[in-house]
Amino acid sequence: MANLKEIRNRISSVGSTMQITSAMKMVSAAKLKKAQNAITAMRPYANTLTTLLQNLSATLEGDSGSEFADQREVNKILVVAITSNRGLAGAFNNSIVKEARRCVKEIYVGKQVNFVTLGKKGNDILRKTETIVENDNAIFDDLNYENAAVIAEKLMTLFAEGSCDKIVLVYNKFKNAATQIVMNEQFLPIVASKEDSDEDNTSSKAQYIFEPSKEKIISELIPKSLKTQLFKALRDSVASEHGARMTAMHKATDNAIELRDQLKLHYNKARQAAITSEILEIVGGAEALIG
Repeated sequence: MANLKEIRNRISSVGSTMQITSAMKMVSAAKLKKAQNAITAMRPYANTLTTLLQNLSATLEGDSGSEFADQREVNKILVVAITSNRGLAGAFNNSIVKEARRCVKEIYVGKQVNFVTLGKKGNDILRKTETIVENDNAIFDDLNYENAAVIAEKLMTLFAEGSCDKIVLVYNKFKNAATQIVMNEQFLPIVASKEDSDEDNTSSKAQYIFEPSKEKIISELIPKSLKTQLFKALRDSVASEHGARMTAMHKATDNAIELRDQLKLHYNKARQAAITSEILEIVGGAEALIG
């Protein structure tokens, strides 16, 4: 009977876990809808602004803001690793840590690679082996353009001062609830669009009319574009986090249901065996008395 009690306790424990994972799945699903709408609405604007900036980058020499398009010899790289403050999201955080470490071991071998971590989970892991120059966990407590702009300005200052020769963003891009794409995206210096061929360059760059002046437009456009690029990456990461957590909790709930059913079957078999054993003992005792 002690064995039966142990199985009942396990069934109760699995049931409690199932309720928790199911509740977390529903919470993540509700948050995902809001985050998905936010990133879906923002992408057309952010992508168009980035494309415009890339097309203008060839005209930046000698103009205000050209320091952000300065193509230097790359010796010092700053990797901005965007993770989350919480776990229980499957491989969401580990995939970013893996890509960040790949930057050190494969992509920028022999270079000085430092990190800015946005999110507690990435910072907790990377600080054990890598150099963290700055960490910001509070950004996800109140994610908005103004807070993202503050971080973007710090990154632009580090690049302009020469503290780093290249800045890349490593984050999860939201595709759908079950799929997140790990991105390794150059933030600074600004590069011209690779999609532009020689023919495209003639048409795309010749059609711009600058008013009030190219210098003023560029000086305002570059910081705004970079801030928007970082804000989009953060929103992508948040949507990906909720999608990954919802998927992970869905799988955990399904596994808990399967385990609970197996335990119930095992319990019923053990209970049946115990009852059969008791009946046999009673029959055996009765036969002994009769005999």
